[in-house]
Amino acid sequence: MKTFDKPLSAKEEKEMLERFHNGDMEARNTLIEKNMRLVAYMIKKYSTTDRDSEDLMSVGTIGLIKAVNSFKMDKKIRFATYAAKCIDNELLMMLRSEKRKSKEVSMYEPIGTDKEGNEISLIEIVGEQKDDVVEDYLFSQRVECLYKNMEKILTPRERLIVKKRYGLMGETEQTQNNLAAELGISRSYVSRIEKKALDKLKNVLEQHNL
Repeated sequence: MKTFDKPLSAKEEKEMLERFHNGDMEARNTLIEKNMRLVAYMIKKYSTTDRDSEDLMSVGTIGLIKAVNSFKMDKKIRFATYAAKCIDNELLMMLRSEKRKSKEVSMYEPIGTDKEGNEISLIEIVGEQKDDVVEDYLFSQRVECLYKNMEKILTPRERLIVKKRYGLMGETEQTQNNLAAELGISRSYVSRIEKKALDKLKNVLEQHNL
């Protein structure tokens, strides 16, 4: 799948949304282009060997466009969360349309009944997990953000301790006591350095609205 543009920062996204709401269609196009990576991420759970990924991208893009057009600035959710649900809805509509046009067994075809005699479909058993997909995407964005910024904002010692404490970048996860012995410092000092480093990383995520 093609490489997509880097997502907008929280500040850039807010600016583009405001500009679009004031009639700037170029800002609308930017919002769509910069969120195509989200579409590519969302279609993964619908990809099969007999389903063209380009078709899924086209349908998902329609959902993204609807999200950009209908998102309200006063909503209490992130645009990415709202857009993901719109994309998912559009893809589900496509699947249901396919089901109506085909007699083949699908994820929505009844495969049996429960104790009360109600029909059960395969999708009810495996679960759609919409919210999990959104969270997976946001989690991947957070990890990418942290990895990109660790070198910039952490001191060499902070970086080393974070890597070894959490098993990042090929390091083996270690306890504070083990790190203290390895570095020749007290466990409490390791704890202070770790806390300071995590605070820095948390601030980076907040700046990126992640």
